[in-house]
Amino acid sequence: MKRVAILISGGGSNMVALAESMVGDHPARPVLVLSNVPGAGGLARAQAMGIPTAVVDHRPFGRDRAAFEAALQAELDRAAPDILCLAGFMRVLTEGFVTAWAGRMLNIHPSLLPKYRGLDTHARAIAAGDTQAGCSVHEVTAELDGGPILGQARVPILPGDTAGTLAARVLPMEHLLYPAVLRRFAEGDKSPVLLP
Repeated sequence: MKRVAILISGGGSNMVALAESMVGDHPARPVLVLSNVPGAGGLARAQAMGIPTAVVDHRPFGRDRAAFEAALQAELDRAAPDILCLAGFMRVLTEGFVTAWAGRMLNIHPSLLPKYRGLDTHARAIAAGDTQAGCSVHEVTAELDGGPILGQARVPILPGDTAGTLAARVLPMEHLLYPAVLRRFAEGDKSPVLLP
């Protein structure tokens, strides 16, 4: 049974989707929800689901990313996860941290990578005149949103869409895609999951 730690910064809707999927014959179980934001809504949701939680507030570390990541790693060491899932974790991790977790860390990103790495993905897709948007799950590498793609889900961009309306249609697909990819990944299968 694989042990999964989920890193969050906010409400944790993708964390909930992941945790709810890890039941029955699923090859993994959640062992920790870790946030860099004290009071993040996802922490209470995790606690309500019986998942251990921890907080490493990034603010006291200032620009010392190495010290922040050392504190993160100390919490992770206590939980001893096999897989890390970033689920709305809004800190860019250094190459050193990412390299230590190479091949064991996943992230979900709200675009059809390699398009629109970084932020404001929905607005950028609309501005470009794209007809489709969606989300991608990828392995985390030192290149921002650049690791191997393990799954994608697509939604149409409709006339009159705003970044907000598009995001609202993409989010339910994130909640389907990320659990499907995690299950396959935990079984040792890295073939991509493609949803319509």
